[in-house]
Amino acid sequence: MATLAAPAVRRSPDRLLLAGALAGPVFFASATAQMLTREGFDITRHPISQLATGSLGWIQITTFVLAGLGGLALAAGISRTLTEGVGRRALPILVGTFGAGLVAAGLFTMDPENGFPAGTPDGPVDRMSWHSVAHSASATVAFTALAVAATVLAVRCGRRRAVLPAVLSGLAALVLLLPMSPDRMSIQIAVNGLVAFTWTTVLALSLRRPA
Repeated sequence: MATLAAPAVRRSPDRLLLAGALAGPVFFASATAQMLTREGFDITRHPISQLATGSLGWIQITTFVLAGLGGLALAAGISRTLTEGVGRRALPILVGTFGAGLVAAGLFTMDPENGFPAGTPDGPVDRMSWHSVAHSASATVAFTALAVAATVLAVRCGRRRAVLPAVLSGLAALVLLLPMSPDRMSIQIAVNGLVAFTWTTVLALSLRRPA
């Protein structure tokens, strides 16, 4: 995606873009460490968001909030970096929506279910709590906004004849917009997170390169 920054850029706000680039690695380093150490967690049954439940849930809540703040920083960095061309207004708004959605997803937690945290009855909850509904809505808005952002970037890169970045952004958008599979939802959520944060990290690093 290195070509998307030229020629329509000014000097990059490096700290904002660096914060955006670090959001993904920090999120997955924290989530992976928790998945490997928290009793009863099974990625085939439990979405990453469920790590925010239980006595150690504050770790994942903090992780969500920090990643969301990184997304907001990236949005500010994009706004100060891209000065013309397709997406110069839409991209900061969409990426900012992604960041705000992650913060909200952290503050509103899922319900304990399916045996996690340890000691929770096996099986889904009978009725979702209001904060679990708010979590799901926040996450849906966040990832939908990022999918639209990836689409906008694909169009921008396509118009600049940057074929590879255009194709990769288009593929990222496609993955994020695929319907959820009820049988493999937790795995699909993890994959979507990996795709989303890889996209934001590559975008942030590409904008930090000298135009």
